[in-house]
Amino acid sequence: MQGALVLELDVPSSPEYIAIVRLVVASVASSRRALADERIDDLKLAVSEACTNAIEANRSVSPSSPVHVEVWEAPDRLEVNIEDSGPGFDPDALEFPPPITDPERLNFERGLGIPLIKTLVDNAAFIRKEKGTSVRVTVFGGPADGDDTGAIFMDVSKMSSLLPPTDRGR
Repeated sequence: MQGALVLELDVPSSPEYIAIVRLVVASVASSRRALADERIDDLKLAVSEACTNAIEANRSVSPSSPVHVEVWEAPDRLEVNIEDSGPGFDPDALEFPPPITDPERLNFERGLGIPLIKTLVDNAAFIRKEKGTSVRVTVFGGPADGDDTGAIFMDVSKMSSLLPPTDRGR
């Protein structure tokens, strides 16, 4: 990943820890990025879905293995990586539920997490590893601390000649 590691967290493979991951990621996103509240809510939900899948994967093979979470940031984005130690899956072979207008959709109780993750964030990658899966979600938005890295600056002090005569010198 490009950027700097901001946070690294290992949590037990137990559902009650999803809320902690969600809160920690939201805290980092809200304090370090210029993101609207709705975007942070989307990120929280995407992270919750990825953590739920990671916990289920770990519990099917190695219940004592933790879910590993990393938060990375670059000047233009925040990336969250969630890794499990489960059996892995082929993201290209997944069967997605039928469209919401199809009556067969009522027969699907599961399988909505990955499409939801893809919808909620700017980019989502599902990487099959030797042991487990890595889900990387990305949201774009600049830093919240006023770091203007990559910003365009204009020197307006020399532009007074462009102002109407009544506004010059104010």
